[in-house]
Amino acid sequence: MSDPFIPRVGGILSADIAAPEHEREVRFYSRVLSTGETPLWREDLMNNRGMPIIGLGALSAEYGDLPLQWMPHIQVADVAASAVRALELGGSELMHGKDDEGSSQWAVLLDPNGAAFGIIPVVPAEAMVPPEGEAEHDAAAPVGCIAWLDLTVPDASATRDFYRQVVDWSAQAAEMEDAGERYSDYNMLGGDGVAAAGVCHARGTNHGLPPVWMIYLPVGDLDESLRRVQEGGGKIIKETRGSDGKCSCAFIQDPVGACLALAQG
Repeated sequence: MSDPFIPRVGGILSADIAAPEHEREVRFYSRVLSTGETPLWREDLMNNRGMPIIGLGALSAEYGDLPLQWMPHIQVADVAASAVRALELGGSELMHGKDDEGSSQWAVLLDPNGAAFGIIPVVPAEAMVPPEGEAEHDAAAPVGCIAWLDLTVPDASATRDFYRQVVDWSAQAAEMEDAGERYSDYNMLGGDGVAAAGVCHARGTNHGLPPVWMIYLPVGDLDESLRRVQEGGGKIIKETRGSDGKCSCAFIQDPVGACLALAQG
């Protein structure tokens, strides 16, 4: 897991969703995420340092144009410029927040595949300090965060180029093989050169995944979390197992149809 409190161009700070059946959704996530002897998430969906890394809002008329997807918030150098580039490259704009002077504060965009994401300015380092009373938190202990992020699409190369221009990610090829044919997926690197996300072809191990940004949330007890997914009306789409046969990651669909991944923390 990565530290969720790093200001950087291309860094994934948080994610949110506007969902119908809001109370049911809150109950679902509060049970699914808060497993293990020392849960990485609290029942109010903040992480175990009291930081709001994910947000679950009610689907209201104001947010009626937002798709039913978890939308990552990506830090960019210039929100307005990134929004313009997205439109020039075949994306679309769903919402755009501006201050009283008309300066861009944030935006919600769709890429050409229909995957939704938010862009925000790079967050000042001083704003990343954990809340008062958390200073004595064991820095080595696992925290609730977005451990990884990836997007599965038919044409990963074109999507790679879209995000390179919109959020200033650079790309690193990851060699893959499917049915005897070699191809490349991509690790997308933030401004500090550290991998922030993946863009993958819809083939091989990624076949059958929806073309949405899939946030990976670590949990304390993955097996128990998956049991609670099904108990709460969700579905397991696909599981990834390690050489020991144990499940290390699972792609799930929540009760209203939004998709994400759970990983062992």
